[in-house]
Amino acid sequence: MSIKKLYRTKVEETFPEKIKITIGDREIEYHKAQSLRYGENPHQPAAYYAPNEGKLTVGAMKILKTGKGGLSRTNIEDMNNAMNIVRYFDDAACAIMKHVNPSGVAAARKGDTLKAVFKRAWDSDPVAAFGCVAGFNKPVDVETATEIMNNYCEAVVAPGFAPETMPIFEQKKDIRIIQIDNIYAGSRFVGEPPEPLVISTMADGSFVLSTPMLTKIKSTNDLRWVTERKGTVKETQDLLFAWYVNLNVRSNGVVLADDRQTLGVGTGQQDRVIAVRQALQKAEERGHKDRLKDAVLASDGFFPFRDSIDALAKHGIKACCQPGGSVKDDEVIAACNEHGIAMAFTDERCFRHF
Repeated sequence: MSIKKLYRTKVEETFPEKIKITIGDREIEYHKAQSLRYGENPHQPAAYYAPNEGKLTVGAMKILKTGKGGLSRTNIEDMNNAMNIVRYFDDAACAIMKHVNPSGVAAARKGDTLKAVFKRAWDSDPVAAFGCVAGFNKPVDVETATEIMNNYCEAVVAPGFAPETMPIFEQKKDIRIIQIDNIYAGSRFVGEPPEPLVISTMADGSFVLSTPMLTKIKSTNDLRWVTERKGTVKETQDLLFAWYVNLNVRSNGVVLADDRQTLGVGTGQQDRVIAVRQALQKAEERGHKDRLKDAVLASDGFFPFRDSIDALAKHGIKACCQPGGSVKDDEVIAACNEHGIAMAFTDERCFRHF
């Protein structure tokens, strides 16, 4: 069988129909929600399980249109992380996901339609967006569906779709349309119930059990300014936007944003200076160079040295936020003051190692 055909062929799996996990005195029952097309790669059998109770999101998905033999593990993970991003916004938002990371995210400004939000998310990085999963926090209308079909998306996930959109989506055989409900039912901020447990399995079957990555940053008032210059209203709002996006970026991760739109996302780097450089380079290469002077940057970990701050200043960035906690915080703050950059501490780290 050709590798091309493998991508569209479902791999048979023989995993059990039911699973029970006992955590202390609590027993959680799971059912096989779907037999997947394959796992991370076409030669890996996989199945997706959902708990039998609770207000489910991805676990209770409704597949309105399928293609390529069904969903893969990557599709499921992209849908999940898309919803993890857009659920932090009350206004219309769209997250364009590629390989579990956002290539572009946008949230509505005053007067923006859902179509405009999608276009801004796509235009953040149209090269990386090719073959994406597009996730929305609002029902998809006809205008947005038509714009989606002008591009190449592998899947679209949203809390609803206008009936008139389905004939539009039927024009492409392989695009998958999935409805996910209850995206605001789960916890978003530290201390909010319920907090589902996260299980990370190792190669030998051992695992790490933890609570999910939630943030205590509920509003702009939770950002703590540590520099001589404080951020403007716009800068502060964009930093909050960038921080929420960064919650679902693989660490080391940074997010450049302007006007509630990502301009560049640096992700999965072993050092922060390269993550910053990557985000700046992406922004320039995707045509956003002129917007950098109005942009802000959010970092998921502290800046260990001033080198990243010098790089931001070189490109005209005027505001940033980061957890703080480096032994060289004072030097980093001094560098910001030297360049006239406003910097806020979040006083929490948001590493993601999925």
